[in-house]
Amino acid sequence: MSAVAPAVTEVLDVLVVGAGFAGLYQLENLRSRGYSVKVVEAGEGLGGIWHWNRYPGARVDSEGPIYQFTRPDLWDEFAFAELYPGGDELRRYFKYVDAKLDMSKDIYYNTRVASAEFDETANTWTVTAENGGTFVCKYFVLCTGFAAKPIFPKLAGMDSFAGISHHTGLWPEGGIDFAGKRIAIIGTGASGVQVAQEASKEAAQLTIFQRTPVQALPMRQRQLTDEDNAKIKSDLADRFSRRSASFSGFDFDFIPKSALQVSDEERTTTYERLWEYGFEFWLGTYQDVFVDDEANDTAYEFWRDRTRARIKDPVIAEKLAPMKKAYPFGVKRPSLEQTYYDIFNQDNVRLVDLHEDPIETITPTGLKTTSEEHEFDIIVYATGFDAVTGGLTAIDIRGTDGALLRDKWSNGVRANLGVATAGFPNLLFLYGPLSPSGFCNGPSCAEIQGDLIVDTIDYMRDNGLNRIESEADADAAWSDHVAELTAEALYDKADSWYMGANVPGKPRQLLNYPGGLPLYLAKWDETVCAGYKGFTLS
Repeated sequence: MSAVAPAVTEVLDVLVVGAGFAGLYQLENLRSRGYSVKVVEAGEGLGGIWHWNRYPGARVDSEGPIYQFTRPDLWDEFAFAELYPGGDELRRYFKYVDAKLDMSKDIYYNTRVASAEFDETANTWTVTAENGGTFVCKYFVLCTGFAAKPIFPKLAGMDSFAGISHHTGLWPEGGIDFAGKRIAIIGTGASGVQVAQEASKEAAQLTIFQRTPVQALPMRQRQLTDEDNAKIKSDLADRFSRRSASFSGFDFDFIPKSALQVSDEERTTTYERLWEYGFEFWLGTYQDVFVDDEANDTAYEFWRDRTRARIKDPVIAEKLAPMKKAYPFGVKRPSLEQTYYDIFNQDNVRLVDLHEDPIETITPTGLKTTSEEHEFDIIVYATGFDAVTGGLTAIDIRGTDGALLRDKWSNGVRANLGVATAGFPNLLFLYGPLSPSGFCNGPSCAEIQGDLIVDTIDYMRDNGLNRIESEADADAAWSDHVAELTAEALYDKADSWYMGANVPGKPRQLLNYPGGLPLYLAKWDETVCAGYKGFTLS
């Protein structure tokens, strides 16, 4: 393992922040092309979100075979034990990658970046870590991911609770014993669903506090035998080759038909087929489900009826899967679940609807809602993240005019192609705001968008250029383009982290590029073919 931050200033071509899929891909790609490059990572190990996500039940909701690097020498010799790997399995994968590619020799662990400032004279960034390490780099590449900054609800009395409480994104490595405990879970996004499934097996009483019902899909989890993995690997290269041609970087895509222009029988047959394959029901559905409310209704009603059939109490069924949709299907990120809807049939599981009975305060013994005092031993905050932008704005990044990045974006993100913003030369970010990010399979974005970044740095070197900066007009034009695509779709009809709506005071704006990966790549090609139009190179 690399040392913790250099004792003296280290001078580099490129400094990368974050050791998840995107950061590791940048590291290996850049150093193979002869750049001096290091990665700084706040955690003590590889994996990004999979280093931090240690809560019970943490599990990827993309199939493991497609959720990995595409280098044949990596996937040919590694096999996942489950179709949807858990956190421990993913950490094993990253250790395997590290052993194969010797990543850690170029990574500073336990090194959280505090600030970065651009030097106009030298065209370099000076980057300072919280532990005092300092770097000077020509290119500052941020791979902080979409979930780098956990957020807590603003509830009175949170510090008074005498029991155990943790955010799912900050879970203790040693875990927590749930057996026989009274447990509260606040939030029903992906981590809330996953923790609830595990806690329901052991808790004396589990109470789930729901603000908005999650539209979770069946995971169809299964163990993988040697024969399974051999079959998977026989066509994995072909599956990988299809990623850049699909909307979401998976090996499947939307059906080029309208949900309203097929017969009821054909549509039902199609939905039944997709229902067996996790995210395919979400991102492999009819092409108009996300743009036409009536088409969306057909998907929602199928989901609703299949889900309600698993819930015995009709009152609870109406709260979890209401007859009238609370928001359009799929415009908040669905989770994949194994037993989530079944646990509400258990005597030890209770649901509290926060619209009917909101939390007033956390107390020393639990929490108080409008109508009731609840006592708990453990409170789990499954309350999400300051998504997409939070990892970037948490750092004091100061550009050419002395302004901080967080202040520049205080009224909304402006970012050309979702990778750069005016006033911050040689600063590039991956899986960031206004890029495909949250709509894209993570490793696909890490590699496909990652190649675009490295190719850009190569272009600069090959042409004797030292500085690349997005132009303000190009920032605004890209933001307008994203807004126009958003207006054509249904995403704005839900209060989601996609829209920044989960963070009080955050501007309401679709933070991910909704045009799909092929259109995004076409836009990038247009820019490059026009000599990086929209960027000033010097």
